Amino acid sequence: MEFLNPEEHQKLSDRLAKLKANRPVISERIAEARALGDLKENADYHAAREDQAMEEAEIKELEKRLSEVKVLEEGSIVDGVVFVGATVKLREVDTGDEDIYRLVGDATNDPMLDYVEVTPNSPMGEALMKARVGETIRVDAPRKTVRFEVMEIL
Repeated sequence: MEFLNPEEHQKLSDRLAKLKANRPVISERIAEARALGDLKENADYHAAREDQAMEEAEIKELEKRLSEVKVLEEGSIVDGVVFVGATVKLREVDTGDEDIYRLVGDATNDPMLDYVEVTPNSPMGEALMKARVGETIRVDAPRKTVRFEVMEIL
């Protein structure tokens, strides 16, 4: 099951609404291109049909995804347990390095954030889900296993 916070869910819902609203525009493009004649050599027609197919596939994927996700409130902590939306301060056990991580349903890949985004499906996210302050989590990274102590839920 995929978890999203309300903001991420709204973003996906907005994208779906935008794609659905664009259906008549693409249909009009196809009709205009069809009116130009010979469809075999009509690049506008083929481009419009390709755009339509790509957008319909994205609509179908978004509808399926939105029907299966669970929306968790921002910063959800149930009985002191980390869930999607929580921001957590971790200390790497071997090096003592501290960093802040945020468990998100859908990563933005924004390099300007003050924290590292992790999704529940990533190795870090899997280890972080349901962690508690004071616990040591184990992350099976591609090259080695790294241990982190959960210092604080922010």
